[in-house]
Amino acid sequence: METSLVHEIPVDAARRSAPRARAVSLIGPVTVAVGVIWGILQPYRLTILHPRGQGLWWLVAEPPLLVATAGVVFALVVAKPLLADLEKHDAAAR
Repeated sequence: METSLVHEIPVDAARRSAPRARAVSLIGPVTVAVGVIWGILQPYRLTILHPRGQGLWWLVAEPPLLVATAGVVFALVVAKPLLADLEKHDAAAR
């Protein structure tokens, strides 16, 4: 019984991980851009622009700002460790 398949699997996995790493690294910036575009297209949702009678919660918890914040948090908290793991996996596959 030959184990030639075992040697081919990491090479295929290394080829597939480059687009995955690119996709993971783009999720955060694209989400931030979507939040900013949403804020530009629907400025009436941003109560910071007209804070009459609004409390602190309404100024902080605005949907476009929350989307942009989620993109930043994803990029810093999720994507960086995940990309480090993908690079480590690629290095081990070679």
